[in-house]
Amino acid sequence: MSFWEYANPKKFMQLSSVLLPWVAGLAVLCLCVGLVWGFFFTPDDYRQGATVKIIYLHVPAALMAINAWIMMLVASLIWIVRRHHVSALAARAAAPVGLTFTVIALATGAIWGQPMWGTWWAWDPRLTSFLILALFYLGYIAMWEAVENADTAADLTSVLCLVGSVFAVLSRYAVLFWNQGLHQGASLSMDAEENVADVFYHPLLVSIGGFVMLFVALVLLRTRTEIRARRLKALLNRERMA
Repeated sequence: MSFWEYANPKKFMQLSSVLLPWVAGLAVLCLCVGLVWGFFFTPDDYRQGATVKIIYLHVPAALMAINAWIMMLVASLIWIVRRHHVSALAARAAAPVGLTFTVIALATGAIWGQPMWGTWWAWDPRLTSFLILALFYLGYIAMWEAVENADTAADLTSVLCLVGSVFAVLSRYAVLFWNQGLHQGASLSMDAEENVADVFYHPLLVSIGGFVMLFVALVLLRTRTEIRARRLKALLNRERMA
């Protein structure tokens, strides 16, 4: 069985109908366990106090904000190369979800940063690139709405997605590219010495798993909605022509 068979809207709808309840259930379970564990059963940090607990929202949201754009990039490339409509619709479906995660990351970052840095905002390389990424999300969503022809909109938004990927990369690696800046290094790393303490690390992993499952569930749900909307539009056009 070929992976590309699921680019067929009918087969995608069949597969997603089976996966969606399980993914949504895992998302709810992981989020409840991770957030309750993190907020109520971990100690305060010796330097940051209770403020550190916002890590269970901020880090997963920031991680998924970047990875959502990467997913959109992959889907856009598939559209450009193979012209599979499901991939274009999946990219469109992911954009509002990614924007929401980006806004959560910016808001929680400001709440976290104010007591740590003494300011709600700083033109730090990572913060600035994240803000620009949010603007690219808005531009991507607006372009889909502004262009009437769906295939033309998919082409234009795919190009925009390629350009915006630069800022997705900068949002992830800005701390490495520029030594200056207020933002701390990565909370999760292949280097164990850079990770947060285990007491924070394990509930954080569960929270991240919940955010990943939530993203997948929302993208599946929204892609199914986009496919149904496309079918409805096609039926209405046929009735008008008849």
